Amino acid sequence: MKIALMDSGIGLLPAAAAVRRLRPDADLVLSWDPDGMPWGPRTPEDITQRAIAVAEAAAAHAPEVLIVACNTASVHSLPAMRARFEPDLPIIGTVPAIKPAAAGGGHVAIWATPATTGSAYQRGLIEEFAAGVAVTEVACPGLADAVHHADEAAIEAAIASAAARTPEDVTTVVLGCTNYELVAERIRAAVQRPDRPPLVLHGTAGAVAAQALRRIGVEPAPDAVVDSTLTVLLSGREATLPDTALTYEEGRFLRTVSPVR
Repeated sequence: MKIALMDSGIGLLPAAAAVRRLRPDADLVLSWDPDGMPWGPRTPEDITQRAIAVAEAAAAHAPEVLIVACNTASVHSLPAMRARFEPDLPIIGTVPAIKPAAAGGGHVAIWATPATTGSAYQRGLIEEFAAGVAVTEVACPGLADAVHHADEAAIEAAIASAAARTPEDVTTVVLGCTNYELVAERIRAAVQRPDRPPLVLHGTAGAVAAQALRRIGVEPAPDAVVDSTLTVLLSGREATLPDTALTYEEGRFLRTVSPVR
């Protein structure tokens, strides 16, 4: 079994770690685009062109399914990607977890990149799944890029800026960019008010990992014998996990469980 994941940067690590925990015996292909990131400021057409190129690099390794572990690419490029690769290669998109967040009630904040915030796609999800619920969209300029480069000062500044623009009565935060899941607890600490109930965070890593297995008809087997490989593609070039990825728990976990082939 071989499962591929793609993103503009290392935001694919949480979903890759989730897949690895569900199926330690699955070979993984991680494909991202250091030459072209960040994708957020690009036009939708340019995002789609780069996303397809990154997917092509992963598809060359013959995976059984491809997870688009990128909200920006999912917002702008899923139809084109599905037209290019399906049905031979199933494509699993990443949708902000607005539906489960809204189901919990309370005021919901959606932290996302400027490209996703205010997009017709995200507004459509809000209208469909959060009608009647208080929702605040919070753009987080620079946060995804800072997380990708493991730039501690920039991460701290971007989180502080977004937290300052998040209403005090928010009970739930949707992490609308996969990179944000790598600093989820730092986001929690910045938004949590001392006099408020514990903040609820909603990411997507576990959901897309489970959906990928369902799509190819495979059950989770977390106790399976670890016998798998990890292939890393940086703008199509085979490489190892960069040092920035290893600053995060998910990157260290992937390297430990499946040494890079």
